[in-house]
Amino acid sequence: MRKAIILSSLMALFAIGSSAQWQPVGDKIKTEWASQINPSNVLPEYPRPIMERNDWKNLNGLWDYAIIGKGERIPDTFEGKILVPFAVESSLSGVGKNVGEKQELVYQRSFDVPAAWRGKQILLHFGAVDWKTDVWVNDIKVGSHTGGFTPFSFDITPALINKGNNRLVVKVWDPTDKGTQPRGKQVSNPEGIWYTPVTGIWQTVWLEPVSQNHINNLRITPDIDNRLLTVKAELNVNSPSDIVEVNVYDGTQLVASGKSIHAEPVEISMPEGTKLWSPESPFLYTLKVTLKNGDKIVDKVSSYAAMRKYSTRRDANGIVRLELNNKALFQFGPLDQGWWPDGLYTAPTDAALLYDIQKTKDFGFNMIRKHIKVEPARWYTHCDQLGIIVWQDMPSGDHNPQWQNRKYFDGIELKRTAESEAHYRKEWKEIMDCLYSYPCIGTWVPFNEAWGQFKTPEIAEWTKQYDPTRLVNPASGGNHYTCGDMLDLHNYPQPEMYLYDAQRATVLGEYGGIGLVLKDHLWEPNRNWGYVQFNSSKETTDEYVKYADMLYDMIARGFSAAVYTQTTDVEVEVNGLITYDRKVIKLDEQRVKEANTRICNSLK
Repeated sequence: MRKAIILSSLMALFAIGSSAQWQPVGDKIKTEWASQINPSNVLPEYPRPIMERNDWKNLNGLWDYAIIGKGERIPDTFEGKILVPFAVESSLSGVGKNVGEKQELVYQRSFDVPAAWRGKQILLHFGAVDWKTDVWVNDIKVGSHTGGFTPFSFDITPALINKGNNRLVVKVWDPTDKGTQPRGKQVSNPEGIWYTPVTGIWQTVWLEPVSQNHINNLRITPDIDNRLLTVKAELNVNSPSDIVEVNVYDGTQLVASGKSIHAEPVEISMPEGTKLWSPESPFLYTLKVTLKNGDKIVDKVSSYAAMRKYSTRRDANGIVRLELNNKALFQFGPLDQGWWPDGLYTAPTDAALLYDIQKTKDFGFNMIRKHIKVEPARWYTHCDQLGIIVWQDMPSGDHNPQWQNRKYFDGIELKRTAESEAHYRKEWKEIMDCLYSYPCIGTWVPFNEAWGQFKTPEIAEWTKQYDPTRLVNPASGGNHYTCGDMLDLHNYPQPEMYLYDAQRATVLGEYGGIGLVLKDHLWEPNRNWGYVQFNSSKETTDEYVKYADMLYDMIARGFSAAVYTQTTDVEVEVNGLITYDRKVIKLDEQRVKEANTRICNSLK
């Protein structure tokens, strides 16, 4: 008992000491979750719930940091502490400094490996780091990675010290808008619809012990028409004697199972009465995936799957409609940028990450367009669990060609350099790979408007061939080509159907942007922007409902989906349904829900 009290006291002192080394910086608004952060227990939830193991170690927390000139050697001394995984420019990092293309950010921390992991291979995982990352363990280079939005990992076992502390050093370079890499809405000088740079680690860093032969990834594909569930376990080593076994559970009841060898996908026949996933009933089956060598269990992971199907079909009036599970469904949701006033790309807590999705559901939407950003894995699991369809954008980058949005494109295409094109193709494939198994994702969006758009028909065709289970929106808002599964129009502020495609679904990929300024909830008190602005919640709600009624009338004429701008205010944009600090719902929630529910149910 006395030992427990002493241990508890020591832990409390450590937490106090950690807090003393860290405080949010700057004078910008913050969310209520910012005050709940404990530097010694930051984002403690398991970071990859679609492929979960029991053992892992979180490396989030206070690290040493230094900002050095690009190309300089790793420093011997550091400038201070940074709270990982918050970007160095953010308030919650405790630093709040810009780095820029002429400098690099260096991180350092020590860690130990639990004795129980001895004999295992140790993987070092990064949820996401923006943009070019180099990693050393005990002064041994263990790997590098480019790309700001996708997870990566290294087997660091040969570099580890068996007993005592190991030294981890991470160096990051991010040119923001001075490079050709995908970057989304980050710019060096934020204004209007362009936001603060995000440099460095911005998702959870963690360790995981695995066997010498183990599962690297799961690729899960449902087929409701044939009542099949296919699970491809991608292994680090393909051994002829290894067997992959997949058990499918409805709650605690085993309902189906299957096995394979030679790294073949496991094809599972699902039972009669298979439960389908939808926004109204987001049912998820539990999966237990085991890698065996004979009777010996080599590796095992927990996962989940949904039986659902995204497709298009012409209705009785000849209009091409989006379908879910072979039934027409009008998909309607907000443009969700996923930015935070205190954490920038990173939500302060998992509860904060969940909040935006839950409010989207509460507002009566059935879809989210994730706008030129990729979220942490837990965000997609929350969407799977709550029943929200996701349109996933590719983050934009590089220069823009001429933009034609009110007719089919007949101008001169952007020719990206070989390096720029390679950056795009590499990261788009990595994004599709890491998000493939999430049931919520229904549409891939390779381009937004003309932002870095190039070779659109080729990219759209490759995207569809690489993942034929989803729809492809080739360029949301133009430039328009006759490719992909839909024609996507943008119009502000009110809905307008100025083009129509009889061969594809016609959708309204952006509209709205109704602004309302609320004092004490502004990123910058004297600088704010919206497509139109009103002075009260009632006026703003009235305008929202007016646009919703206009949209509803256009559904019979041909619209099959729509996206309202936007979930929250972002920096100087004040056109959110919720303030940037998430403290005020700006519109009448009940009236918005009634209007939205009517639209979502319009094709049923």
